[in-house]
Amino acid sequence: MSDQTFQMIAIAIYMAAMLGIGYIAYRRTNNIDDYMLADRGLKPWVAALSAGASDMSGWLLMGLPGAIYLGGLHEAWIGIGLLIGAWLNWKFVAPRLRSYTAISENAITIPSFFEKRLKDNRHLLRIGSSLIILVFFTFYVSSGMVAAGKFFEASFGWPYLSGMFFVAFITLLYTLFGGFLGASLTDMVQGVLMFAALIAVPIVAVIRMGDFQTLGSRITTVNPEALTCSRPSTTAAGSWQP
Repeated sequence: MSDQTFQMIAIAIYMAAMLGIGYIAYRRTNNIDDYMLADRGLKPWVAALSAGASDMSGWLLMGLPGAIYLGGLHEAWIGIGLLIGAWLNWKFVAPRLRSYTAISENAITIPSFFEKRLKDNRHLLRIGSSLIILVFFTFYVSSGMVAAGKFFEASFGWPYLSGMFFVAFITLLYTLFGGFLGASLTDMVQGVLMFAALIAVPIVAVIRMGDFQTLGSRITTVNPEALTCSRPSTTAAGSWQP
């Protein structure tokens, strides 16, 4: 069998595993708190991996490497800035939000939390924040579907829309039936795979090139500014083509 056949088998097993996790989550869901917040019982490491994979999957595995490939190592400041922002959010915002949502009549969504915490009897905060989430999360979710479509197009030669709709359908199934727990557990698995890939790819690159020095020389041959942490001049940055 060809390499592409093995890749398709791996993708099929992966998708089946995602649906299986969604089914397990469905069996463990008994009420609205279970469905919306996994009964507030996620382990910290599960929540961390899930949030990281959900928030960073598309840009971390495709967007950021693509930016570094085209612009050089100075684009890594994107990831550093986002890492600092994520740490500050988890350190200072998340613990307080977790405590106050339970106090505020057990609010299970951000819009309902704003309404109950600030005692908005006219529901303006709920409506306004819901609209903001709807609009901006539409772009956020669509970016993930775009990444999926491009992946199947580049890896297997699928039509772009076919790959996008295939991933959207699988994601919709396990999210619809498994709720927050299903989405969190599948994201956790995806986070482990992403972490393994991010560790493995540089190691494989070094092994293929022989050592770090040879790898660095090959990179700087293509783009002399690639390993510079500061942004190069416009002339230097525009003097090469990938």
